[in-house]
Amino acid sequence: MKVGREEKIVIDYLKEKKEEMIDNLIYLGFNKGQIEKICQTLLSKNLIEIKVQERKKYVLSEEGKEYLEKGLPERNVLNLILSGINDVGTLNLKYEKANIGIIWLKNKGLIKIIRGNVEISEEAKKFKDEKMQEEIFLEKLKKGIYEEEISEGEKNILESFLKRKIIEEKVEKIRKIRITEKGLNEEFEVEEEITQLTPEILIKKEWRYKKLKEYEFVDAGKKYVAKKHFYNRIIEEVREFLISLGFKEFKGPIIELNFWNCDALFMPSFHPARDIHDIFYIDTEKKGKIDKKIFEKVKEEHLKYWKDFDEELSKKIILRSQNTAISARVLYLISKNKVKIPLKMFAIDRVFRPDTIDAKHFIEFDQLEGIIVDKDLSFVNLLGYLRELVKIFGAKEVKFKPAYFPFTEPSVEVYVKIGNSFVEVGGAGIFREEVTRPFGVEYPVLAWGIGIGRLAMLKAKINDIRDLMSQNIEFLRNK
Repeated sequence: MKVGREEKIVIDYLKEKKEEMIDNLIYLGFNKGQIEKICQTLLSKNLIEIKVQERKKYVLSEEGKEYLEKGLPERNVLNLILSGINDVGTLNLKYEKANIGIIWLKNKGLIKIIRGNVEISEEAKKFKDEKMQEEIFLEKLKKGIYEEEISEGEKNILESFLKRKIIEEKVEKIRKIRITEKGLNEEFEVEEEITQLTPEILIKKEWRYKKLKEYEFVDAGKKYVAKKHFYNRIIEEVREFLISLGFKEFKGPIIELNFWNCDALFMPSFHPARDIHDIFYIDTEKKGKIDKKIFEKVKEEHLKYWKDFDEELSKKIILRSQNTAISARVLYLISKNKVKIPLKMFAIDRVFRPDTIDAKHFIEFDQLEGIIVDKDLSFVNLLGYLRELVKIFGAKEVKFKPAYFPFTEPSVEVYVKIGNSFVEVGGAGIFREEVTRPFGVEYPVLAWGIGIGRLAMLKAKINDIRDLMSQNIEFLRNK
């Protein structure tokens, strides 16, 4: 059988080795592109077969890298104990991860805790000059280790490190090439081929009597057209819908003053939603600047109704917890005649709140805020707008539940059916006079704040809010 010179080199090599990893063919002097081409040619002639195998590799996580550099918690705690510190409280003061180290030393039977004091075993004392098995294994993991390189004695440590998230499991795909019976038994003859046309070959017309290398056109598979992230597309669809209804979009700062986020919205200084468990406070001594006239008018409303107003709290800098802060700023623009009434405005932007992260909750999310300012508006108008809004997301069932918000009266919570249950997606109401009066706004102001993320879950047919930020290409291709 006639083959090209490059194919012959690979065949002769495989006759000796029988099987080899494809990537190792670079040692024969070929680049990756040449290797792929040679393998495809030999595969089409049934001279080789290619097998794909999975191989597990364990590598250090970011926490594992820190432990490799600074020592495992159990080692650092043991060193402190051996230096004479045996009080648990002192150990925690000396080392921030002392509790972790103590737990693992107790699990290994190296220490006991009696009435807040550490009692060390004789076995533990030998580790003053010797390394623990965990430390030896940690060093072994510096450049990663394959599953087959792990000894029986190290398997328990491996499981422990996985639970502690000191290491991560990676799966590598290895392609191996193996010569077939046909490849072993066939006689081969090298045939000179023209693999690349050059001006010289064309001028001398060598292509007439020399063989041109055949090109095999292989289906490259499904092609994917580039597209925007599905969540961005949903937000744009909502934006276009609102603009088509005559709404104007407004923006506001993410790093916000407590005044605009809470006080301008008639939220009392003692309200629980202003606690550190509901708002991210920026760690700074700086205070924000506020228009003195507006500040005094807002303060007056608070003192009249709530009998309390904390000026220092009002000037603190926070991460915006609600886009209603943007609505408050728009009311200020109205008071300065920079925005005219009647007005329909909206904002789609990020807000931040401390929360337990799970499938339905996250510490940052996008909120759709809107207000409508005009004469003769009613609560019925507001409910009508809300029904139309949620329809964009495919919500077929919507419920309104009476609610309380410091800045609106009457107020409702908005629920839509996601899966088999109704989920709260936002709140709405008509701004109280205590909110609008400081800004000189005399018309009714319909207002709402909707968690656009939860509604986007409904439209995208996903059950985990974290998927809205997914960067998984396979997942995004299907959205």
